[in-house]
This record gives sequence, C-alpha cells and structure tokens, in this order.
Amino acid sequence: MKRPTFNPYVVLLIGVISVSTSAILVKLSSAPAGIIAFYRLFFTVMIMFPFFILRYVSEIKFITKRDWVFSSIAGMFLAFHFILWFESLNYTSVASSTVLVTLQPLFAFIGTYVIFKEKFSLKSVICGIFAVMGSVIISWGDFRISGTALFGDFLALAACALITAYLMFGQAVRQRVSLVTYTFVVYSVSAISLFVYVLVVQEPLFPYPASDWIYFILMAIVPTLLGHSLFNWSVKWVSTSVISMAILLEPVGAAILAYYLLGENILWTQVLGGSIIIGSLAIFLIDGKRQEKRKKQASLGLNND
Repeated sequence: MKRPTFNPYVVLLIGVISVSTSAILVKLSSAPAGIIAFYRLFFTVMIMFPFFILRYVSEIKFITKRDWVFSSIAGMFLAFHFILWFESLNYTSVASSTVLVTLQPLFAFIGTYVIFKEKFSLKSVICGIFAVMGSVIISWGDFRISGTALFGDFLALAACALITAYLMFGQAVRQRVSLVTYTFVVYSVSAISLFVYVLVVQEPLFPYPASDWIYFILMAIVPTLLGHSLFNWSVKWVSTSVISMAILLEPVGAAILAYYLLGENILWTQVLGGSIIIGSLAIFLIDGKRQEKRKKQASLGLNND
C-alpha cells in the first residue's frame, strides 16, 4: 500500500475538531431528531452530487456486490446512529452525550479482534478499560441528577455501538473504493433510510424557521463533510480502533462550546470521567505508534535477511 499524501493523525485531529460542533448545532435546532438527521445527510449528498457526477460516477460500475452490501449496511447504521444520538441530546447534556457516543473502543476492540484479527497489547486493553470507567463516572453523575438524563446516556451509548459498526464496515470497503465514491454511496443510503424513517414516524419535513435551515446546512458542511468524511479517509490508513480512540477528543471541544454558547454547566463527574478517557486516549495512541514502529523494524529485519 502506498504512503498517504497527508499525515493520517493530523487529518484525524481536523476531523475531531469538525465533529465537535455537531452536538451544539443539534441543540440549537428546534426540529425533531429524525428531521435533523435527514436534512444533515440530504444537504451533504446535494453538496457532493456535482463533484461526484463530474469526476467519480464512472467508479460505480466497479463496485462489487459485496461492497454494495457493506456500504448499504454502513449507511443504515449511520442513519440510526444520528437518530439515537440526536434524541439523546433532548434528555442529557452535550458533555455527557458526546462522551458516551464517542466511547467506541468498548465495541471497536471486540469487533476488530473478531473480524479483522487485530491484536492489542495489554496496555491498550487497560486503556480501553479505563475509558469505560470514565464513562461510568459520567453516567453516575447524570443518574444523580435525574433518571431522564440517564436515559439520554443509554441512547448515546446505543448510538456509539452503531457508529462503531459503521466504521468497521467502512474499513472493509475503503480498501477498494475511493473516498468520494464510498462516502457518496453511504450518505445517500443513509439519507434515504432517514427519509423513510421520518415518513413512518410522521415527523413533518417542513415548515421550520430559517435558523434551522442554516443549522442543517452547517451540519452537512462542518461535522459531516469535514468530519466524518475525514474519518472515512483515515480508515484506509489507520485502524478503526485508533479512529475510535481519537474521536474521544470530541467531547472536550463540544463541552467547551456548550459552556460558552449554550450556558451548560460542566459537572465534576464529567470533568473526572472525561479526563480519564482523554488520558487513556493519549497512552493508547502512543503505545499504538510504538507497536507500529516495532512491526516496521521487524519487517525490515526480515527483508534484510
């Protein structure tokens, strides 16, 4: 595999900063969760459409049946991830919701081990356990506030499982399909799934105030095109588990934005739990780079022999 044009870890950081705006935009909107999710993906597809048609449409005929199936499943997982996460923000705080929805190592460790046979060091496993402990501390703080906040935490955790599955299916497809083609297909499937959902649950497609339409478009541009698309690019070069750990930085940005823009207080349990998660992330990434370096050195040693 050729070397990436850009440092994938720098790209991951830009993606994390972009997705940190998502929860804030959802909180600012007055629309139901399904409608917010639908218009986010709908406008994303509309923005991508001209570029896709002009330069990438010919790639469609080379997508295998297996990749179509995996991309469609990923799109549906993404759709219901958004529904559950956006709904969780109606019950719990931005800080708690974003921490729990990005707690993907709990699922990514198991998934990448079972499906991709990826091995993890003891230190990486311990980091994952500590990240889970951080989320428990946050949920415990919300439970003391109200059962409603705890329900929002459970919705966010379910959304976390879905986004992890979405990334894992993407990891399988992105080895063969270009970023633009893959994301266009996945976002289109997701938008169609959400359209069917809002029709079934009878959430009105309109009217909404002008501010909501601005939030819908901003969600399409910033957290989706500059956020999730960069994750989809990175998944070709780094493991799903690494991306899952990097995304744990999102709550930091989201909590800061919520504090200044929405006036949400940050509880000590959120600070403690979030600090444990971020600390685990730092150790995990450092350990992952060291293991990668050792593998390269071992490979070069074997080649020299």
